[in-house]
Amino acid sequence: MGGKEVTRQDMRILIVEDDQDLAQQMAGGLTDAGYAVDVSEDGEDGHFLGDTEPYDAVILDLGLPVMDGASVLKKWRAAGKSMPVLILTARDSWTDKVEGLDAGADDYLTKPFIMEELLARLRALIRRSAGQTSSTLTCGPVLLDTRNGKVSVNGTAIKLTAQEFKLLSYMMHHEGKVVSRTELTEHIYDQDFDRDSNTIEVFVNRIRKKLGVPLIATVRGLGYRLEWVEENA
Repeated sequence: MGGKEVTRQDMRILIVEDDQDLAQQMAGGLTDAGYAVDVSEDGEDGHFLGDTEPYDAVILDLGLPVMDGASVLKKWRAAGKSMPVLILTARDSWTDKVEGLDAGADDYLTKPFIMEELLARLRALIRRSAGQTSSTLTCGPVLLDTRNGKVSVNGTAIKLTAQEFKLLSYMMHHEGKVVSRTELTEHIYDQDFDRDSNTIEVFVNRIRKKLGVPLIATVRGLGYRLEWVEENA
């Protein structure tokens, strides 16, 4: 159950891009940064995944086969899907960018681009969607830096495995909300991973032990809630 120590990001991303080389390049970079990543190569399949799977953000090319990116995005938004979407376009045209933004995109990036900018834009989109304005999340004495993957308690660095970091980061992005085991499982593993929600309890117990502070409460029959209560101080 152990894992390598992590110094990166978290959460689950969908890439919808028909250029296989670019898609794999982005997937590799995002995986290295600690994200769980799914890839689709056409608009119809991408729409289906975004409609049926929970994603923290989507990277969506506008020029897709079968169904174009703007149509995919319009269908998602019409169905009430609110995940942040970053559109990609090779077309250096304001009309295409405006079309994507009008369809419901949250940001855009013109090809070619550097991976560092893509990662920075994704971090910003995820923070904004969670109501966060800083790359550093805090809850009581716990500080989590989403840029470099560091966690500390009262200024003391805490070492977490990759999955432990993903789980803690997801819960800190949703501080105060009850999060089910199923939701956590869906967000920290990619689509192809053999998911087992029973491991979530193991990760939660490990995190509690490593943090050494009463931050994660079990909500019987529902899941977990991350919250710092002043009486804990």
